[in-house]
Amino acid sequence: MSTIEFVALYLLNSVFWKWIISWGGAQWIEGWKSMVVLDWFAWPWNAEQIRLYALVMWSFSTLFFVIGLFRPEWRF
Repeated sequence: MSTIEFVALYLLNSVFWKWIISWGGAQWIEGWKSMVVLDWFAWPWNAEQIRLYALVMWSFSTLFFVIGLFRPEWRF
């Protein structure tokens, strides 16, 4: 995967997590939609729990992005 593709995928991923955290996405996917958008275990969560999950996942995504920038063989 080229660096441009890698950066573009990270930016797309970041917009998704930003939508959930700040732009009302957590309220929108609350309930059964969270099971479809996130995973099966998220259906009973409220908006605050979904935001926390999004923050943690965005942090891990950022960590893997930084590692992937410096170690291209670890990109997948």
